[in-house]
Amino acid sequence: MPDHDLTGFTQSRFTHDGATRRVLRRGTGPAVIIMAEIPGITPKVIEFADRVAETGCTAVLPVLFGTPGRDADPGAVGWPRAGRALASTLWKVCVSREFTLLATGRSSRVVRWLRALAAAEHECCGGPGVGAVGMCLTGGFALAMAVDARIVAPVLSQPSLPLACTPRRAGSIDISAGELAVVRGRCERDGLQVLGLRFSSDRLVPGDRFAYLRRELGDAFVAVELDAGAANPASPLPPHAVLTEHLVDEPGQPTRQALDTVLDLFRTRLLGEDSPLAAFEA
Repeated sequence: MPDHDLTGFTQSRFTHDGATRRVLRRGTGPAVIIMAEIPGITPKVIEFADRVAETGCTAVLPVLFGTPGRDADPGAVGWPRAGRALASTLWKVCVSREFTLLATGRSSRVVRWLRALAAAEHECCGGPGVGAVGMCLTGGFALAMAVDARIVAPVLSQPSLPLACTPRRAGSIDISAGELAVVRGRCERDGLQVLGLRFSSDRLVPGDRFAYLRRELGDAFVAVELDAGAANPASPLPPHAVLTEHLVDEPGQPTRQALDTVLDLFRTRLLGEDSPLAAFEA
């Protein structure tokens, strides 16, 4: 897939607490904050944003790392270029104090900036609240953002932090105990639902992590767990990115069903349409 020139997106900058970042936006209606996976806002992340905008929402993509629009799929650009993009992004993330990669029971500092962005977008776009989608490294950010009552549709797509290098880290997620208690309270009082997506074979997102979320959030955590065979076979990478690199965008495909489940959540929670989030059948 060629690089995307970002046609159709407006670009601005948002500043909070001394940090300024670029933000891409497309669409009208209630906002959905889309946080890309490493290496950044690739053409396939942009395709997902387009689908969100087509539902009647405003897709809002903060540039947290990487070069927006650059394709880093090794099957398309080759392993050398893909490897350089990945290494460069990982290095910047690892040395940044904004991201917590290994610590348990702690949210990344960048979440405060993301909450402020969500508040500003809610004021700008209106609606009953804001959606949030985190992918891979940013997956748990959507959960930590849900401390704010304006976040009414959080989606955790292959949440990969903390890195599952020990059993304790595998059975946790990157949110502080206090913030998790707030989210749990919202689930119990307000009917908040948290949607999680993963491939069952994904070592970056172990099953223990989803089991932990089920224990902590109960029925409010809706898990979509896909067999590895459902991943797009055209990708040279192991099954991981449910909504982007490993999506098979054809009716009846499990990954397409997962995508539709995410979009239905936004239609229900943000647009008030009659498409309740149902139990996923893989």
